[in-house]
Amino acid sequence: MKSNIAKSALWVTVSEIFFNLSGFIIHSILGRILGPADYGRYGLVVTLTTMVIVLIGNGIPTAMAKYISEVFETNPRMVLKIKNQAITLQTAIIGVITLIFYFSSGLISRALGDPTLAPLFRFSTLIIPAFAAASFYFSYYTGLHNFNTQATLKTVRSILRIGFVVGLALIFGLKGSISGYVIAPFSVFVIAYLIDKLKIDKELRHSIQRADKSLEFNFDWRKLVNYGWQVVVFFLAYELLISIDLYMVKALLHDDVLTGVYNASLTVGRIPYYIFYSMTIFLLPMVSKASTNNKLKNAKSIIDNALRIMLILLVPMIVLMSAYSQQILQLLYGKKYLAGAVPMSVLVYGVGFLTIFYVLSFAMNGAAKTKTAMAISALGLGINTVLNYFFIQKMGILGSAYATTITSFIIMLAMLYFIKKDFNAGIRIVEFLKVFFAGIIAYLLTIILPSGKYMFIVTALIVFAIYILILYATKGLTKEDVGYFMSMVKKRKKEEVAEELSGNEPGA
Repeated sequence: MKSNIAKSALWVTVSEIFFNLSGFIIHSILGRILGPADYGRYGLVVTLTTMVIVLIGNGIPTAMAKYISEVFETNPRMVLKIKNQAITLQTAIIGVITLIFYFSSGLISRALGDPTLAPLFRFSTLIIPAFAAASFYFSYYTGLHNFNTQATLKTVRSILRIGFVVGLALIFGLKGSISGYVIAPFSVFVIAYLIDKLKIDKELRHSIQRADKSLEFNFDWRKLVNYGWQVVVFFLAYELLISIDLYMVKALLHDDVLTGVYNASLTVGRIPYYIFYSMTIFLLPMVSKASTNNKLKNAKSIIDNALRIMLILLVPMIVLMSAYSQQILQLLYGKKYLAGAVPMSVLVYGVGFLTIFYVLSFAMNGAAKTKTAMAISALGLGINTVLNYFFIQKMGILGSAYATTITSFIIMLAMLYFIKKDFNAGIRIVEFLKVFFAGIIAYLLTIILPSGKYMFIVTALIVFAIYILILYATKGLTKEDVGYFMSMVKKRKKEEVAEELSGNEPGA
């Protein structure tokens, strides 16, 4: 299993990109089918419902992934014990959440200033158990480091949700699009369940027969709860942090069209965040395993490499998306959403800061430092709420973009401080300056070079190529880096792959 991790990393990243690309395809088509007003309502309903399951329903599965990742190689009997306890706890939690959300729909709708949303929220309640079931298996395969299965399921889900969400929206409109978010994850759950029963479970039981029978078998379910509630609070604070701007735009401006326009700029602006989400899949189990027995410094090289990769790739993404925000919005959503171009050009910088914060939060979670990530998220939520309240009233949706970007920068700096303090990890000043210099050149090129309705795509590719060449010339990107990325699509010896993942040179 270890020998395939580097290659799996590539496929998980590709599947994550494809999954999020499918999301943008859905949003782009729905924006045109439903129109700005209904698209704004769709954004509110689906975002809030999925937010509930992401932040509350992922606590126990994330805890399960952490503890399974620590024992799956040495004590396979414990894996099934942890899994069964997690299933019991998760079923009870999701059942309660589903009922609470259903009966709170009217209250939520009134809080948003639109009682007509209540029936839609009640209908969207079905998303919660369907989404939770699929996510449970995703976390289970994370704990087992079975990343190839994850990538396959993610790709299948991408295809299914395009078909169901768009297809049902064309037939039934707004309610049809919400139905797609129920059917797609439930279908993935069925596939994941069959894979588990027909393949994974059999392999585990075979490993159990060969394992040392003297190994400890008992696992205290309270470990899952203790770790899980901290993850829940973290997800709650973080998800509200990144979504509060959309809800405050709706609550303060009382304009469905502006809400839809801002939702479009927010959705497109989050592209970097969606792409780098795949890093969290690896960081939590890898850091958890490396920092066993509270040896946090052992995870330094893993975090250093993750930070460096993020910095190199995030800078050109942010620069290009900010510079071509108008062209991107028009291409994906059409002219009706161009009012969101300026807010998006600001917001994309905030998303970059948020991406760094979010990915590093999973390093903290993997090392059982969940309270740190939780506290910073809560701080960010408070700051973002206050700034949005004042900025929206003065500058409208542009004010919301500024508020979110300022908040994101603050919490990123806070997280970088604790990453340095706890893991002694970070980016060297020299490396940062090289990337910053290449980024400035890229930004200047976007001003000079042509950027028509479709020409901007060609220009963006040219600018990105020049950015990479500048980094290569200044040794911000080395031959070793290129070799490492190439190794992800080639079979390597087990020792080389394992050592590369830990940040060491082969044979060191």
